[in-house]
Amino acid sequence: MSVAGGAAARYPLTYVADLFSRTRRRSREVMVGKLGFGGSHPIRVQSMITSDTMDTEACVKETLRLVEVGCEMVRITAPTVKDAANLKQIRAGLNAAGCLVPLVADIHFKPEAALEAAQWVEKVRINPGNFADSKKFNVRDYSDMQYAAELERIRERFTPLVMRCQERGVALRIGTNHGSLSDRIMNRFGDSPLGMVESALEFARIARDLDFHRMIFSMKASNPKVMISAYRLLVARMNAEGADWNYPIHLGVTEAGDGEDGRIKSAIGIGSLLSDGIGDTIRVSLTEDSHHEIPVARALIAPFTNRSGEISPLDGVKPSWNPYDYARRASERIELSGILGSVSLGGGELVRVVVPRRVDEAVAHKRDGLGDYKPELILEDLPLVEVDPLSPEETDAVNAVTEPRLVTVRDGVVLSPIAAFRLLASRIDGRHPILLKDTLGTTGGGEFLDHLLGSATVLGSLLCDGIGDAVLLRSEKAPGQSLRLVYNILQASGVRIFKTDYVACPSCGRTLFNLQETTARIKASTSHLKGVRIAVMGCIVNGPGEMADADFGYVGGAPGKVNLYVGKTAVKFNIPEGEAVGRLVDLIKEHGRWMESPATIQS
Repeated sequence: MSVAGGAAARYPLTYVADLFSRTRRRSREVMVGKLGFGGSHPIRVQSMITSDTMDTEACVKETLRLVEVGCEMVRITAPTVKDAANLKQIRAGLNAAGCLVPLVADIHFKPEAALEAAQWVEKVRINPGNFADSKKFNVRDYSDMQYAAELERIRERFTPLVMRCQERGVALRIGTNHGSLSDRIMNRFGDSPLGMVESALEFARIARDLDFHRMIFSMKASNPKVMISAYRLLVARMNAEGADWNYPIHLGVTEAGDGEDGRIKSAIGIGSLLSDGIGDTIRVSLTEDSHHEIPVARALIAPFTNRSGEISPLDGVKPSWNPYDYARRASERIELSGILGSVSLGGGELVRVVVPRRVDEAVAHKRDGLGDYKPELILEDLPLVEVDPLSPEETDAVNAVTEPRLVTVRDGVVLSPIAAFRLLASRIDGRHPILLKDTLGTTGGGEFLDHLLGSATVLGSLLCDGIGDAVLLRSEKAPGQSLRLVYNILQASGVRIFKTDYVACPSCGRTLFNLQETTARIKASTSHLKGVRIAVMGCIVNGPGEMADADFGYVGGAPGKVNLYVGKTAVKFNIPEGEAVGRLVDLIKEHGRWMESPATIQS
């Protein structure tokens, strides 16, 4: 059994009161300056500036721009004591402009910088994986006595910051990132959601021993499946610790990237947890100018403004999936007549794309040019069984059929799509494949961003639960856009990889090169590769640790210099930035992952 699977056995379903109806988790109120989090407060939106922390004027200007578009809290990196000290000038500049937005100092590696920053800001964010540890990737077995000694060392390093925050009324975010876990945690728990959670709880216990409770927690990862599992497990572990472990939760998918892909990945991770009722504040991390993050965040939280609003099905229904450890729901394979011939569905086959006939007719004339974005099955031609999962009679009728049938939820059911398909998967036998739908009602107009975020939240959440053998997206009426969107949701969910996957961190004051321009150049050279994951990281903080799942990495090592990675291992050092993209291509070729683009072959 995996570590996460073992956790599931110990903390079954304790992260949410009811998987089939949404009620927002009730957390304690934590004040950050004059802004309240948790409690009865709305879900807050925050972001992070990209300016050099020593450039006071630029930091003030960028912060004011963020506040102007609706940002409620602003994070600023403080990599050194000198940077942390300049937060005083930034705070003063904002005060002079009449802006009282709470500031968060982002700390990695330097407890001394955290102590300095706590004098000038309303909140300090630390990463337990590198606050008191330098990552060496050492492999060793820790005895209980050695482990306890390590915890005592951390207590000595962390206590002064907690005391200063206590004295000044400053809040703390204990923010774990997947892949930047300490060697101690890695050796005992692995690079796992459980390791992320335990890393944070170690620091929380120290703070609680000092009677400090002004804490907010986060569990960020670039892989939505890992991120979702970690947050669920965090809440389950807090609930197991006791009712007073009801601290607010900050949600975010780190290094989500840019464009549609970044927005889809954020919607899958953040939207899934908001649908569970988890989350008191969010940050959408895009490799774009920071003010572009705010409209996306606002649109993401809009459907979740009420604490509840769904009915709850009959008691006693148990989920058929492990909420802490991804595994695809097992179903039997069936053969269907598809657009281009026979299509296998279920039984471990690819998750298939279903479209209404009108979509196929609209793109039929250019089907050969659609590449990987082709429709595969037509909705009206499917031998589809539609049921109301709230009706035991209808689900029993499906289970009475011996042969596997393709089943979906009937339109108009009085449940959200996520709750309805979870209930369907729990009530019908595993042999029956399931067709997911992003909406259970008629679709009208609206903005493309709303369609993108809504569909990604619904379909991505269910796919990350392991539910679904085919998908039908109906929120977006434009045929080409709907096809692109549904395939990109499959890619971001990690269930059907058909193109290059990019892990690109949002820029910040630590970044050693222009992330947006660099990411665009890397995409121009590598976007034709299939199934290759490339991380683009602006500095060592977001380097070998936080790009945990990448095949290759492009990491800022020094001003104008780049280090290249294979997995977590640095293999090329101090490459001039002008040569680095070409050297990355060479590295991909060396490891047998390169293929020529169709345009190159044709020319």
